[in-house]
Amino acid sequence: MSSAAASGPVRPPVDRRRRAAVWITIGVVVVLIIAFFIFASLYTDVLWFQQLGYLGVLTTQWWWGLGMFAVGFLGMGFPLWLAIQLAYRLRPVYAKLNTQLDRYQQVVEPLRRLAMWGVPIVFGLFAGIASSSRWQLAAEWMHSTPFGQTDPQFHIDDAFYIFQLPFYHSAVSFALAVLIIAFLATIATAYLYGSIRVSGREVRISRSARVQIAVIGAVYMVVQALSIWLDRFDTLTDSNVKDQINGAAYTDVHATIPARTILAGIAVIVGLVFVLTAVTGRWRYPLVGLALLIVSAIVIGTLYPWGVQKFTVDPSEKPKETAYVSKAIEATRQAYDVAGVKTEQYQATSDTPAGALRQDADTTASIRLLDPTVVSPAFSQLQQFRQYYKFQDDLDVDRYDVNGKTQDTVVSVRELDQSGLGSSTQNWYNDTFVYTHGYGLVAAAGNQRQDDGGPTFVESDIPTTGDLGKYQPRVYFGEDSPNYSIVGAPKGGKAVELDYPGGDNGQQATYNTYSGNGGPKLSNIFVRLLYALKFQDEQIVLSNQVNPDSQILYNRDPVKRVQAVAPFLTLDSNPYPSIVDGHIEWIIDGYTTSDQYPYSMKQSLSGAIADSQNERQPFPMDNINYIRNSVKATVDAYTGKVTLYAWDASDPVLKTWQKILPLDIKPVSDMSAELMSHVRYPEDLFKVQRQILASYHVTDSGAFFSNEDVWKSPPDPSKDGTTVQPPYYLTMKLPKQSKAAYTLYSTYIPASSSSASRSILKGYLAVGSDAGDVKGKVSKDYGKLTLLTIPSDDNVWGPGQVQATAESDPGVSQQLNQLRIVGGSTQVQYGNLLTIPVGGGMLYVEPVYVKSTGSTSYPLLQEVIVSFGTKVVMQPTLDKALDQLFSGDSGTSTPDQNINPTTPSTGGGSGGSTPAPTATPTPAPTGKSGNSAALQQAIADAQSAYSDAQDALKSGDWTAYGEAQQRLQDALQRAADAEGN
Repeated sequence: MSSAAASGPVRPPVDRRRRAAVWITIGVVVVLIIAFFIFASLYTDVLWFQQLGYLGVLTTQWWWGLGMFAVGFLGMGFPLWLAIQLAYRLRPVYAKLNTQLDRYQQVVEPLRRLAMWGVPIVFGLFAGIASSSRWQLAAEWMHSTPFGQTDPQFHIDDAFYIFQLPFYHSAVSFALAVLIIAFLATIATAYLYGSIRVSGREVRISRSARVQIAVIGAVYMVVQALSIWLDRFDTLTDSNVKDQINGAAYTDVHATIPARTILAGIAVIVGLVFVLTAVTGRWRYPLVGLALLIVSAIVIGTLYPWGVQKFTVDPSEKPKETAYVSKAIEATRQAYDVAGVKTEQYQATSDTPAGALRQDADTTASIRLLDPTVVSPAFSQLQQFRQYYKFQDDLDVDRYDVNGKTQDTVVSVRELDQSGLGSSTQNWYNDTFVYTHGYGLVAAAGNQRQDDGGPTFVESDIPTTGDLGKYQPRVYFGEDSPNYSIVGAPKGGKAVELDYPGGDNGQQATYNTYSGNGGPKLSNIFVRLLYALKFQDEQIVLSNQVNPDSQILYNRDPVKRVQAVAPFLTLDSNPYPSIVDGHIEWIIDGYTTSDQYPYSMKQSLSGAIADSQNERQPFPMDNINYIRNSVKATVDAYTGKVTLYAWDASDPVLKTWQKILPLDIKPVSDMSAELMSHVRYPEDLFKVQRQILASYHVTDSGAFFSNEDVWKSPPDPSKDGTTVQPPYYLTMKLPKQSKAAYTLYSTYIPASSSSASRSILKGYLAVGSDAGDVKGKVSKDYGKLTLLTIPSDDNVWGPGQVQATAESDPGVSQQLNQLRIVGGSTQVQYGNLLTIPVGGGMLYVEPVYVKSTGSTSYPLLQEVIVSFGTKVVMQPTLDKALDQLFSGDSGTSTPDQNINPTTPSTGGGSGGSTPAPTATPTPAPTGKSGNSAALQQAIADAQSAYSDAQDALKSGDWTAYGEAQQRLQDALQRAADAEGN
């Protein structure tokens, strides 16, 4: 038998070629499929930005990303390739290797070419990807705009710290990483090919390897010196003085900064020693130099600053640090734009004579009783109409010109909620083509209510009716819009988009065809295929409902649309809708932020804005120490058009980004008068500023250092009492103001944990929030911060103490308990507890809602708690409560705008809910005046009215119940008057 036969059949070479061809084909197909998916994602982005008019923003980001990828790839790949190539080419050709290294060479040699190119490419790819994600640093460095002001230590323009220093740190860190990897690659290659030989305790290094290693070491030490030099500037943004301030303090200025300067010089000297080693071959000198650097870092860089702090600063800390605290106070107030806050002492009285509130009639008449966090269920029950509509859980506050007067309103848009569709209705066709948009804006007067306690709507219903004028009511772009919808049809085509339920001539529904320009057109099969891949939905290709005029609407959240076109902005967490020039516009505030402003205190943005209405949420840059409301943005709810306005055109950060991105940011002068009338001071910015002013209202450095007067925002007593009370928008008149104005305010209590002082009011921060009116008149008070400080000897109740007193007051608590136990089926909900400076003191106003436990019930405004000084009362209306609180002060009896019995409840009862009744106590016979005829008659009338109310309650006749309650209130008042005579 031949040897060939003994070894079995030999596979023909052609089979191997076929298998290789098959695998190559499969690999190519897989790569093409992946590439096509990537292409689909990129090209649909191009179509979306192009339709929106911001394609240049996308392509600019791409170019910057590609450019920085190239820089990172070449910056890592080329030095690494060069290091490997030099170490290999300069190897000793006839070096005698030991047996172990010889085996390593035999393994590596077949892969040498691949490794020498592959290793730099792989590391280059990782470096390129990392660099491309940080293109913003390079862009800001290249286009930085001066601030026009310098830091107090190095006297360098603040732009250096915000735009240039972060880039320098990033570049130095990258260079150090490259040098370390190149050094390791050089050592490995040199060892593998004999340039470095280890024999026992002896290490022999060839001349070429010595020069290469020494040069890398020298460059590394010079770059390290640059890093240490740059660290000097970081002292201006580091926390200091027991974390009370940021910035260089006494020890930094007199020890840390000089020490880092010396260490940088030592590092340069060590680098020169490495160069000397490359020439002389003596490694002892750089090793001694490195040891000297390490010892210097310990002694000069650590022990010396510690000693200065321990033995010089700590024994006399206050006089040593106050100068630097003063710098930090000034810089922090400037960075958070609170340097111009107007501080006034407010001698709040706890008592006021009759008539003292007459001068504040405008404020008391405009107090918003409707709480936007409570009344959403009422909006849903009265104005939702169909299960596929919804309102936000927390509504928004706005103001409108109604019949020539400014009216504070609670507003929300009626958005589409496809999850409310029944299982028989919800399918791909209906979700995509039929149920595509919400309909209408609903607004209720903030200081009015129906006689049953429901909201008084000034804009409502489907089709829309009310006092806000004609506008495009369809909401295709909102906070809860579907993932995507396909809209539009050829001219004359059948309308299939459900507009609203009902219609003319007994129609069950009215349909509409989208006529705006809100999304890319599905003009051909190729584009349809791309979107089918993007949304992983083949129906986009297969459906015959899609036509060349169809548009696909997606990325419909207003905040996400603005973020896409202005990625450098941090956006306010609370966009709000307004009717502007015949359209519903979402108004969104955009902030430019930084964490590198010298001497400014850092704080968590997410922590600052978290309160009882707003959960903590992540931000791309959370720890900030600079913020400006640089941009106001609008998003059209019908077309999705994004418009940016440069609200703070002087902001250097905004100017820098205007150089980087081709943004069409319009000047404020382009704002229409109607849009200006709805612009307000942003809530998140105010929260950040109030947190800063809790400490930095103290401008005396000595007092600040001693923490003598630190405040905090109070817990929200109307909610769980643990989360922070939010600020409130309110039309009111501050002390020394000539007329009431739209204002955002918050209060302060002591930060001390002492139970004796933690509920006392210490400060009241307010900011003008009216940017302008519908006539185009711009307000001069917009953005002006006013801080009312309460003297230490004035024990004015804070919100928590008012809430606790109200609940423990015998009269109020009895009424509240009776509200809770009527029929055993109701619950009491507190509305926002408002704090208003009127009558020379602080007036607290809190609406009280009653809600039955039925699934279709909603809160009804039934009572109002008011407090002034140490007095607390509760009455069905604000005017009655104020009259009782101030002993019948006729000055507060403005026309009753807190209850509107003549206006029918729009949509009342449509939700099928049952108003929760208000119980009233049966009057008890009283003392010595009990025999008077007037008193006896009043008691008899009260008992009769109470009996009638109970009968009406059992029969569900709410009209009769309301009339009986009114008679009961009148009888009780007459009884009280008779007893007092």
